[in-house]
Amino acid sequence: MIVPSPLYKDPIFNGAADPMIIRKESDGLYYMFYTQRRANQQVENVSFAYGTAIGVAESADGARWHYRGALDLNFEFGHNTFWAPEIVYSPEEKLYHMYVSYIVGVYQDWSGNASIEHYTSPDLFYWDHIGSLQFGSARIIDPCCFRLPSGIWRMWYKDERQNSVTCYADSMDLYSWEYRGKATWDQSQEGPNVFFFGGKYWLIADAWAGQAVYFSDDGEHFTRQPGYILDKPTDRTDDGSRGGHADVFVHGGRAFAVYFTHPDPSDPPRSAIQMAELTLENGVLCCHKEIAPDVCWNA
Repeated sequence: MIVPSPLYKDPIFNGAADPMIIRKESDGLYYMFYTQRRANQQVENVSFAYGTAIGVAESADGARWHYRGALDLNFEFGHNTFWAPEIVYSPEEKLYHMYVSYIVGVYQDWSGNASIEHYTSPDLFYWDHIGSLQFGSARIIDPCCFRLPSGIWRMWYKDERQNSVTCYADSMDLYSWEYRGKATWDQSQEGPNVFFFGGKYWLIADAWAGQAVYFSDDGEHFTRQPGYILDKPTDRTDDGSRGGHADVFVHGGRAFAVYFTHPDPSDPPRSAIQMAELTLENGVLCCHKEIAPDVCWNA
């Protein structure tokens, strides 16, 4: 099925952003978790991006999505802020682990200390709060987690106290993490995402001019690919801006970028989720986001 454009819009607040997709082990359905920005609320400045929950959409085939609700993640008093979830499955525990950006309260500008909070769940719907990750910075957001061939879990994230570059930490068990240093240093960025595709590891990150691309043979040492992907507007409905904070879902040997756009200059808080396929052309990671992919993940 050719995916629609947009792929998905949040029916409650019309502000879906920072998406990620995971397949549920028990039933084979696909779930999209995203920042539920309050785009249709009459609020001051950027406070529509604060006080946000994590929205959940469901799909049987990857092309048609419907809203299921929002997660209840609060563990202390207040109308607090949750951004940019990352979820991985631990087969040893038969548990899902979520790492999510967290800010206490609601701000009218891009401020407030930020932490990465850890939760676990047996079913993707009901989550237990485990605690905060401690990496020596009060401004860490946008975690991404991937298991390396050695069995080590690696987390990449944005540290705004280190010029907003991508840093990383390692864990053997998804509970105890050790800060390791910077993964990139050539420019500020956010929303890192790591995946394995075409025999290489890839790291993409939102550089606010498109997605910067890095590649690696071992998942340890990354080299920058020239230029950006998801950087050009298209004529697809609600795709008239660059692609922001993307997740890449690899399925059946194909890689699909899921990203958000701000489609309406007259209403900038509004955002929509889009999907485009990534391809390798002479070893270069490319994305022609003007072409809507044909997907059927239940085949």
